[in-house]
Amino acid sequence: MTESIDTGENTLPLQGIRVLELGSFIAAPFAARIFGDFGAEVIKVERPIGGDELRDWRKTRGDTSMLFRTMGRNKKSVALDLRSELGREAVLKMAAGTDVVIENFRPGTLEKWGLGPDELMAQNPDLVMVRISGYGQTGPYKDRAGFGSSAESFAGLRYITGEPDRPAGRAAASLGDTVAGLYGVIGALMLMVQKACGGGTRGQQVVDVALYEGVFSLLESLVPDYDAYGMIRQRTGGRLPGVVPTGSYSTGDGLEVVIGGNSNSVFKRLMRAVGRPDLAEDESLTTTEARGAREEELNAVISEWTGARPLKEVLDVLSEEGVPAGPVYDAPSIAQDEHYIARGMIETHEVIIEDEPELVRFPGVVPKIPGHEGRVAWIGPDLGEHTEQVLRDVAGFDDDQIAAASAAGAEAVRS
Repeated sequence: MTESIDTGENTLPLQGIRVLELGSFIAAPFAARIFGDFGAEVIKVERPIGGDELRDWRKTRGDTSMLFRTMGRNKKSVALDLRSELGREAVLKMAAGTDVVIENFRPGTLEKWGLGPDELMAQNPDLVMVRISGYGQTGPYKDRAGFGSSAESFAGLRYITGEPDRPAGRAAASLGDTVAGLYGVIGALMLMVQKACGGGTRGQQVVDVALYEGVFSLLESLVPDYDAYGMIRQRTGGRLPGVVPTGSYSTGDGLEVVIGGNSNSVFKRLMRAVGRPDLAEDESLTTTEARGAREEELNAVISEWTGARPLKEVLDVLSEEGVPAGPVYDAPSIAQDEHYIARGMIETHEVIIEDEPELVRFPGVVPKIPGHEGRVAWIGPDLGEHTEQVLRDVAGFDDDQIAAASAAGAEAVRS
């Protein structure tokens, strides 16, 4: 590890770990962000021209998107061209003092640049390398380009998402990428624990994460249900087949609430809460299969009850009865909710957007580890903000080499 880890009170769990991020967009940056949230030094290498394309995503003003500010928090930005000899030299030298390298290029790209596992681990045999790609490092599809969207489709998620009479839908977030990032972190930490316990083989510590595999792993018994029951799941909107009653219901004040009443005990409590004790005691509704056969009837009962009451009353009654329920929140609702705030899930940081500082609310850190809480020390940095410091202190470059790197970056921008 790059430093000895201080196990004193309130220590960040990954303090002393150094992570080198060679990725862009979502998957690798999300994984590296988790390391940074819990104290690791994360060095993000970006191309000198424009940097990570995420800087330009979903913004209407200013030079850097809030998406990048969120994904790039707690990271140091180094502007380097990995295809250049100078960039290659810098990465190899940084790898010598790094614990984890995370990348999400198409398989073979780093090898083409002379920065594959063999070259990196020659500098540091204890290095853990996380490789995230669309279809993995092996298999007949490994060379295909892959984004989270195609991974979600290939994995089967898109086929079962949306309304039955419409084309395949999607969740309005990059699930394929973020799930892959989580698996990348888990894999890296497993290898690091193994190493700390004296196991493992030096120079062979590679985590191979395919975007589609992360998504497929979330789809529960999709394929087993097909083999066992001949069931091919279809799009069912906001409902889950065989999970009844559950879904989104309108309230009397024009809002929505999601209610999960699908376990046997919760179903009874829900029926009593909506004024139907007869259904709670109905012996023919004691199994999920039986409730599924009467789904329309049960949903009509719940909809009638929620539609006659404002959202707050619905939530209060269901909470009192121990029935899982939640409001369908938008961004303003989340930002001002007292529970989000009390749990530290809304943090305010100063951001320069159009040459003036503004206060912007950002998501907090997950998970909560009492006494070892993660933190957001700073939001996503400006492009190349830490190039000189990192090249000097981590890569060991002298002033002439740093000047050459800066000149190469400036030349690339001009051309």
